[in-house]
Amino acid sequence: MSAMSIRLPTSLHDHVRELAEKEGISINQLVATALAEKMSALMTVEVLEARARRGDRAKFLAALAKVPDVPPDEGDE
Repeated sequence: MSAMSIRLPTSLHDHVRELAEKEGISINQLVATALAEKMSALMTVEVLEARARRGDRAKFLAALAKVPDVPPDEGDE
């Protein structure tokens, strides 16, 4: 495991400490989890953008044309 030193404004550090205490975890665990969640969100955006680039509008419209033109089921309006 690696160590990292970061500088935080006092007010943010106070809030982090309070939240960690409320959650019953260490500040290190809270920060590591928050960083992992942020990285996951950013990586998800990259994956979705890559998939969108592979999209083909003509294929999408062809698939959409196969959907029957009927009124929606009751409750799905």
